[in-house]
Amino acid sequence: MGESSPESVLALLNNNFLTWGLIACGIAQLSKVFIELAINKKWRPEVLIETGGMPSSHSALVTGIAACVGWQHGFGSSEFALAATFALVVMYDASGIRRAAGYTAERVNKIPEKVWVDAPKKPLKESLGHTKLQVFIGSIFGPAIALPGFIFLGSPLHIAQQLGFITG
Repeated sequence: MGESSPESVLALLNNNFLTWGLIACGIAQLSKVFIELAINKKWRPEVLIETGGMPSSHSALVTGIAACVGWQHGFGSSEFALAATFALVVMYDASGIRRAAGYTAERVNKIPEKVWVDAPKKPLKESLGHTKLQVFIGSIFGPAIALPGFIFLGSPLHIAQQLGFITG
């Protein structure tokens, strides 16, 4: 592959779809800290780097990107069809396959150590996937956060230019 150039960095900073999808993902992930505090009355900043939980930040990411693609290219476009299909696969995987893997890990963790020939060093991670509600709420977060930023603020490059940090 080619080297990074100032032009490729600027192109990345000008990618509204990726930027606002990642912002939606980040806000969804950050909200998990406050949801944990409100529901379980625990301050657990480690949920920022954990998988699973309410809301699904992966769902926010892919639906945020899909919504922006649909807004820019039209909801009847092939670009939106591709983005929406990708989003549906990610969300199905989160609430299906990854959730099932979490249930399997939970059961494996309950097997007594004396049964194992080679016992795991620590328990397997059980919170891998999401409930359908967590995926649904994440899929609402995505467009709700990404579209206003995409439509009204634009890309980080555009924002930096408007603030005078970058000229040209």
